[in-house]
Amino acid sequence: MEVIPAIDLRSGRCVRLYQGDYDRETVFSRDPVEVASRWAALGAPRLHVVDLDGAKGGVSENLDVVREIASAVSTPIQMGGGIRTAKAASAALALGAQRVIVGTAAVRDPEMAPGLCAELGADRVIVSVDARDGCVAVEGWTEGSDTTAAALVHRMEDGGVRRFMYTDIARDGTLEGPNFAAIEELFAGTKARLIAAGGISSIDDLLRLEEIGVEGAIVGRALYTGDINLEEALDAVG
Repeated sequence: MEVIPAIDLRSGRCVRLYQGDYDRETVFSRDPVEVASRWAALGAPRLHVVDLDGAKGGVSENLDVVREIASAVSTPIQMGGGIRTAKAASAALALGAQRVIVGTAAVRDPEMAPGLCAELGADRVIVSVDARDGCVAVEGWTEGSDTTAAALVHRMEDGGVRRFMYTDIARDGTLEGPNFAAIEELFAGTKARLIAAGGISSIDDLLRLEEIGVEGAIVGRALYTGDINLEEALDAVG
């Protein structure tokens, strides 16, 4: 299982939100490139870079930072936030990202992600399933929808999507542990690869996720606060 550090960008800074609330932001660094270089030097197998401004506004606004990160490290990058069109996906890949993450568009435009899989290859596309009380949230988690997490996964998998990322919004940024029950249920209902996120606070959390069988775990706040040491985590799941 991959342990993947999260680098959330807002106004060019590296931040973390509490339960996706833009009014509850903690700034951890004003130099995201230095942060990315640090995680890469410690052995991160991949970096999870999200443009929070793009996620909320619909258009990526931190592309220059993403380009700088991609130039500074050789570690593979998966990027999300504001990727609502095929053009935006292509732009992210041109910056140096190896994978693009589609969230809102998977709900609003059900043909987009399957189309990207057909055009770019399924290994370059992740559909982000961000759930609040079982239903998928969109527009940077600021709006709800009637689509359940399971329904979105089934619809996208039928269209050719082969990798999903699941986040329980209520756990994100809380250090209270993942929603293991929801992750297990979603994992059991799909043959696709699954990456888990939200609330991971300890190496024990990572080991339990590894037992479930997920492909990767996104770790954010716990790395920045020191609750999880990246090198120790990599050794534990290695």
